[in-house]
Amino acid sequence: MNPPITATPRPVTTGLVAPGFDTAREAAHASGEPLGTETVPLRLGHRRVLAADVHAATDLPPFAASAMDGWAVSGTGPWIVAGAVLAGVLPSATLSRGQATAIATGAAVPFGTTAVVRREDATIAGALLTAGVEAGRHIRPAGEEAARGTLLLTAGTVLGPAHLGVAAAAGADVLEVVRRPVARLLVLGDELLDHGIPHAGWIRDSLGPQVPAWLARLDVDCVGVERVTDTLDAHIEAIEAVADAELVVTTGGTAAGPADHLHRAIGALGGTLVVDSVSLRPGHPMLLARLPGRRWLLGLPGNPQSAVAALLTLGAPLVAALLGTPLPQLGLTTSDVALLAPPSATRLVLATLEAGLAVPTDHHGSGMLRGLAVADGYAVVPPGGALPGDLLRWLPLPT
Repeated sequence: MNPPITATPRPVTTGLVAPGFDTAREAAHASGEPLGTETVPLRLGHRRVLAADVHAATDLPPFAASAMDGWAVSGTGPWIVAGAVLAGVLPSATLSRGQATAIATGAAVPFGTTAVVRREDATIAGALLTAGVEAGRHIRPAGEEAARGTLLLTAGTVLGPAHLGVAAAAGADVLEVVRRPVARLLVLGDELLDHGIPHAGWIRDSLGPQVPAWLARLDVDCVGVERVTDTLDAHIEAIEAVADAELVVTTGGTAAGPADHLHRAIGALGGTLVVDSVSLRPGHPMLLARLPGRRWLLGLPGNPQSAVAALLTLGAPLVAALLGTPLPQLGLTTSDVALLAPPSATRLVLATLEAGLAVPTDHHGSGMLRGLAVADGYAVVPPGGALPGDLLRWLPLPT
């Protein structure tokens, strides 16, 4: 286990007190707005946010249909069997009392049908069919599920597989959805290697490979990763050059060290800080800014676990706003051990969920990755800490 975090928050560059975890999440969500809409084929609608209501273009089902393989019958029987009706064929004949026809599941029942007899419930000898059956049995009436014009899916719905099935059954070929945000990742730092084995003074960049994958789980399209050297001019040039994305995500450079130029670059570009550090461990020196031209900059700390904590604290609420969805709600869990936290900051503790309990992982220091690789999410520990059995909020890792 790592020792408890006891350091006090870093003074922010604005001179203001860093907001708390909840205030920062709310501010990030409030700073965004939906990016407009686009039309996509039904097959590409999964996980997209519906931008327009979907109504039934026809009755569901559109015609009276058989719910079983068997015989469509008219009257009480016995019946004389003649012909067959298959799915996808509109029956042309009308059944008179005492008549029956073989029918497949989903096929339109002929006019005059009073019931469908299941194949396993009937006896047939030659052309004579006998069975006991209730009127209307095993017939799906037209409009049984929904009448034409019925509201089926409302705008704002995050589309799952069943939603796509409903839309298809209702006659939709395309869906109007909220446009997904596009991001570009800028990896800041002269000490980072993008390949090979780390050696003295140099470390591997672990955020360049993983941040785009985390963004994808938040339904953001990351279109590229670029390395940026530790100079103010390089920062300004790299941020200014991002013209194909609404969201600029940076790693490193969010603190106040001698090579941290991000704040000055944002100012030079006419940006406005929305959140400048958060009273949170890990991830305290995170930031979110609005840039001219309806763009946002999300500044993640350079330590890998701090970066992911920041991505979920500020990035996930911002993305929700860009998609037109509410602020993501946190779950609840119970800690099985005492968890320490600074007196003035919330602490996020990597944990697995086991029988409803949050069990902290090993290797959960801000610069570590192994704990993150096995965790289900973060237990949100309030300032001052928590005792065993305390009810805590739960921030899940996106899946």
